[in-house]
Amino acid sequence: MSAEPRVSAGSGGEVGTGDLRHSRGPWLRAAGGADQLVTLLGPVKGELEVAHQGVTAGAGALSALAELAAVRASWERRIQDARQECGSLGGKMRAVVQVQAQANEAVKSGFDGVRTPGVGGVR
Repeated sequence: MSAEPRVSAGSGGEVGTGDLRHSRGPWLRAAGGADQLVTLLGPVKGELEVAHQGVTAGAGALSALAELAAVRASWERRIQDARQECGSLGGKMRAVVQVQAQANEAVKSGFDGVRTPGVGGVR
């Protein structure tokens, strides 16, 4: 099976007037990008923790510290949510590649049994 199957289908049901192309490459690159985001976001929580060390020392009971802690907690949740979403997307995109390959094979198999008149007789 080629990397870029071509299916001809035109508007209004006309066959052979357009091309529909898909390949696994863009899906796999996107899945890899999602995986990279998971990796890149991994150390961020620890980096936030290090950046906030010492902020409370000597600050006493400043009300801004409570706000800072709330903002930090919000960012930590968002970062974790982003990591989970990206991790989920990588697997889903790879699954699309599998489904496309299976659909391509099913369509190809369906056409393999069709007999059509050709040059020099029936195939």
